[in-house]
Amino acid sequence: MAFMVPCPGGQVQGNGTGGGPWLAALAGFRERVYGCLRRRADCLFELVDAVLCTQGRVESLVELSAQSRFRRGHGALYDAVACGEIDIEQLAGVITSSWKPSDDGPLKFVIDVSAWHRPYAECSAQRHHCNTSCACGNRSGTVAGWPYSMCAGLEWGRSSWSAPLDARRLDLADDATEVTAAQVADVIARCASAGLLRGRPAPLFVVDSGYDLTRLTYLTGQAGMNLQVLGRIRCNRVYYGDPGPRSAETMGRPAKHGERFDIADPATWHGPDQRIERASARYGRVTVSAWHGLHQKLGRQAAWLDHPGELPNVAGTVIRIQVEHLPGDRDPGDLWLWHHAPNGTSFDLDLLWMAYLRRFDIEHTFRFFKQSLGWTSPQIATPAQGDRWTWLILIAYTQLRQARELGTELRRPWQRPLRPDKLPTPGQVRRDFPPWPGKSALPPESRNPPPQAQAARKAPRDLPDPPPRRQEHRQTGQEEAGTSTPTIMIG
Repeated sequence: MAFMVPCPGGQVQGNGTGGGPWLAALAGFRERVYGCLRRRADCLFELVDAVLCTQGRVESLVELSAQSRFRRGHGALYDAVACGEIDIEQLAGVITSSWKPSDDGPLKFVIDVSAWHRPYAECSAQRHHCNTSCACGNRSGTVAGWPYSMCAGLEWGRSSWSAPLDARRLDLADDATEVTAAQVADVIARCASAGLLRGRPAPLFVVDSGYDLTRLTYLTGQAGMNLQVLGRIRCNRVYYGDPGPRSAETMGRPAKHGERFDIADPATWHGPDQRIERASARYGRVTVSAWHGLHQKLGRQAAWLDHPGELPNVAGTVIRIQVEHLPGDRDPGDLWLWHHAPNGTSFDLDLLWMAYLRRFDIEHTFRFFKQSLGWTSPQIATPAQGDRWTWLILIAYTQLRQARELGTELRRPWQRPLRPDKLPTPGQVRRDFPPWPGKSALPPESRNPPPQAQAARKAPRDLPDPPPRRQEHRQTGQEEAGTSTPTIMIG
């Protein structure tokens, strides 16, 4: 049985499966989000609604004040972004508790950095040199801006959806690896409070090649976090195995490193400890090989310069992924990964290589943030305002992620139906966003009150009589003319 969902652009068809419970969940989420807004709460809440109901891309902040969902003026909009207040910790917990993973395996997260480019904002503080690329010449460089580290939950299935759970801006004095380790700790704590870790293996965090995997694994291990780390490594890395048992006749200091494993030199590779082959419609035949017990040789430099005591050996598994072909008839190259898991965690090679491919879902999320929701469109001045606006974008996206479950089909009457195994895209859900359930912001106070209110303001009040005014004697013009004023002559 089909149902009709009103939307700003007309009517949308859907199959009506499970609309009631998901509408109730969306309404409850909006209620809890409103409780996290401390100052300028109503204006900030309506600002999120204005982002959701805008048709097309959000170009600027002032255009949001013209939306029907925003019942205030543009001055109130800028005041909310500049002076509003959000309880970030409480809001992050609300967003985390709204995520419902679809499988029973380990929770899968991705952490990546996306930059808010501010090349002409010379007066804005805490600007970094953020990496950028030029599509015309395929050249890379840096642009001044604010880098944000975001953590999102990953899901299986034929979709590009992710679940952004945390966002934090990197200051100039921050260590990127330490910030990532602190972000991982906060996300795990919130997931544990929401009951998402109960009965699951150690969660898996996936990162790209720009992260120091060895140090990230060491910091999270020292903090007592039970998690898995998976990341891409460059093809010029060198790893070493365990030194093996020491014989009684060997003299001198015990060896710390064993056989050399140079990724760029196949002659140093020994036979893989595990190997699987899979067939993929997108990549053809996929071959995945794994070598266990390999670590990097650390030196006292960079972040390890002031490390107390002996430098550690953080052992993990080096993974090599080979594919038959790539989309677009591109030449396939080997993809190298490094994985670390706590003792007692089962090693699932199928899970690891497929989880890394899901890492690219966050790239689609970043693109939707910037090109549709207008994350980097506002020309605001301070980093605090940027942080506030970033969390408002996360609130909007989370509502879209919950609204996708209102039906398996959100489409216009003239569009093709979606496949049963495919969810609507974030753009489709935003275009056909359902009626606003649950909590709504309070309307603004009117500057022209009704006649009854005006009469009440003008009604006489019982106030004590004011004290009598003191009578002052003022001289007349004739008296002033008869008064002589001494003149001083200066010779």
